[in-house]
Amino acid sequence: MAKTTKTAMSTPKPALMQDPHAVREPRANNLEMAIGHEVRTYRKKLGITVADLAAATGMSVGMLSKIENGNISPSLTTLQALSKALGMPITAFFKGFEEPKSASFVKAGEGVNLERRGTRAGHHYSLLGHIENNTSGVVVEPYLITLNAESDVFPTFQHEGMELLYMLEGEVVYRHGDSLYRMQAGDSLFFDADAPHGPEELISLPARYLSIISYPQRR
Repeated sequence: MAKTTKTAMSTPKPALMQDPHAVREPRANNLEMAIGHEVRTYRKKLGITVADLAAATGMSVGMLSKIENGNISPSLTTLQALSKALGMPITAFFKGFEEPKSASFVKAGEGVNLERRGTRAGHHYSLLGHIENNTSGVVVEPYLITLNAESDVFPTFQHEGMELLYMLEGEVVYRHGDSLYRMQAGDSLFFDADAPHGPEELISLPARYLSIISYPQRR
C-alpha cells in the first residue's frame, strides 16, 4: 500500500463543552428556557437583532436577552407584545416545553436493513434507530455495518456531517482522506465525513462495526 497504517496515539484531552453526568434544571426552569428558545428562533427567522425587537416591543435589550436566555419568566403582557412583534401565536412560545421527547428502542437483530451506496459492494446496513424532528437540531443515523466474504472494499464514501466508527469484531484497514487506520475490535475513528472514506483492505472477516453519522437537521 502507498500509505502506512496509523496506530493509536496519545492526544491532549479536549476541553468538552458538556458534562455527560450533569443534571438538567428543574422542570419549572425549563419553561423559561423553552420560551426563550422560541423567541430567539422566531427573531432569527425574521432576520432582526435583539435591538430591533426591543424597539418594536418597547422593552429593553437587557430584558430581551434575559428572556432569550431563559433567565426570567415573562408576563402575559410581555408575551403578547412579543407575539405581535414576531408575528407568532402566543401558544407557539410553549411548543418546546410541551413537545414529548422521543426514544427509539431496537431489539437485538431487529434493526431495519437499508440499501446505501455501499450495499452494492456487499456492505450490509442495519439502522438501529431514528428520531425525526427532534429538539437538538441534529440528525443522527446509527448503523450496524457487517462485512463478510462476499464484501468488497469501498474507500470512496463521501457525505455531509461527522461520523464515528466503533469496531466490534474482525479487522479492516480504513481510509479517511490520505490516511489509513488499521482497525480491530475496540478501536474507534471519528472524522469529517466530507472527505473520501471507507474500508481499504479487509483483513479478518466477518467484520462488524457501528457507524454513527450526524448532520444538521433541515426543517
